Amino acid sequence: MTDHHLLGIDYGTESCRVGIFTADGRPVTFAATAYPTHRPRPGWAEQSPKDWWDALVASTHQALAQSGLKPEQIVGIGYDATSYSLVPTDADGNALRDAIMWMDVRATKQAARTDALEGQVRRYNAGGTQPSSAEWAPFKLAWLKENEPETYGRARWLLDAPDWVGAQLTGQFANNTCSASIRMYHDRTQGGFLHQVYDVAGCGDVFGKLPEPVNPLGTQLGVLTERAADALGLRAGTPVAQGGIDAEHGMVGLNVLTPGRMSLTTGSSHVMLGQAERPISGTGFWGAFTDAVVPGLFLVETSGVSTGSALNWFKDHFAHDVLIEAEQQGVSPYDLLNERSKDLPPGSDGLIINEYFQGNRTPYSDSKARGVMLGLTLSHRPHHIYRALQEAVCYGVALNLKSLAASGFVPTEMVMCGGATRSRDWVQMHADVTGVPIVLTEVGDAVALGSCVLAAAAGGVYASVQDAARAMVHEKETVLPRADVHEQYVPLVRLYGKLYPAVHELQHELTDLTEARA
Repeated sequence: MTDHHLLGIDYGTESCRVGIFTADGRPVTFAATAYPTHRPRPGWAEQSPKDWWDALVASTHQALAQSGLKPEQIVGIGYDATSYSLVPTDADGNALRDAIMWMDVRATKQAARTDALEGQVRRYNAGGTQPSSAEWAPFKLAWLKENEPETYGRARWLLDAPDWVGAQLTGQFANNTCSASIRMYHDRTQGGFLHQVYDVAGCGDVFGKLPEPVNPLGTQLGVLTERAADALGLRAGTPVAQGGIDAEHGMVGLNVLTPGRMSLTTGSSHVMLGQAERPISGTGFWGAFTDAVVPGLFLVETSGVSTGSALNWFKDHFAHDVLIEAEQQGVSPYDLLNERSKDLPPGSDGLIINEYFQGNRTPYSDSKARGVMLGLTLSHRPHHIYRALQEAVCYGVALNLKSLAASGFVPTEMVMCGGATRSRDWVQMHADVTGVPIVLTEVGDAVALGSCVLAAAAGGVYASVQDAARAMVHEKETVLPRADVHEQYVPLVRLYGKLYPAVHELQHELTDLTEARA
């Protein structure tokens, strides 16, 4: 097994990243190739599948060259992509137009048609309390049918981006349970696709264009075709795992495959994902989604929009002296900001920030929400604001955990990956504010590792996805909350939780006024 290697393909919003790992989960090399996003109208976002394929070819060749491995040493391939990113294709999988990307919200009108529905088709949207998301599959499909009927009619297949990738690699057309459950209203326990939401959205005739099998993650979709192997420089016949959505592959790469834990993926936003034993739903979170990652379990999701992006905003626009000093010293400006603010007490000397700079996804699902500072005085300095922003992100995590707890989901620990893990003090703050231990793993690129875990299962290196994750994901540290500091944060989280309800009507009024003048 020492000579066995896995190749993971990670199609993110900005680039195609290829990682190669050993069979015991050690990273060998990474390569990434960027591609552009086209925005033909406000709220629209499109990418070219040809650009995706060209990026994969470039990244794969670069990764292989860097690794020094021979194609036959790659014994399994896994892949993930953004979702729901719609790709209409002909019978051979050739794209008929650019992909309508996950963040594209042109289908708002089609989504609104289903807001009056009740019961099963609505429970995913915060227990039916939030509007249907224009990002999800039925609404983009209905938009395509109504606005580009020729493309809709010509399409043999209407695929989510992960399933387009799988078809390009293997020639096999299938839906994956991850996309189907989370973005396509599919529930095995209710007989499959919930036709009512498609009917009301306006595309009830679409099912002949959706591939029939709905495959669990980590099963073998097929093997690498001669055509794909020639383009990528790999061995034809290499097993290819059924892949899914990028964030959920991060769960796999953090070994969050059983109830009791949550994955916490940090970056521009914070995404929290967990496995539940029953199909819970309720105000303030998304789900639960049947079989999304592990057959027989139910996935719940919360997320904050402006987390790492809020800190980046502060760094770029309000810390000019720090940027200069960091460049002179050859260090990260975040390290200097962390050093300047680390001795401030909980609450940043009386300053609380609501970090909804780009709206709120959970627990409020409010696109008109905006940022607020509470308690600002003439004694506050830039490092107070930076520290209060860090605390705000942690308060947001705590508030999302409270929403989950109200429906009976209480994680015993969170497994964290991403940019926030580069600051040991911020990791500690997450634990202190929430009162939940934070587990750190050895591989920060959990998404690419997750794709390789699935590849190891599909390629027969391990008997199951769970066995592969246990062997390939290595924990290095558990950061425990400090009881005395947590107690100081409890009333601050309570005040943070009161802030949005107190001002959201004013925020909406100001947002509407600002947009009217634009």
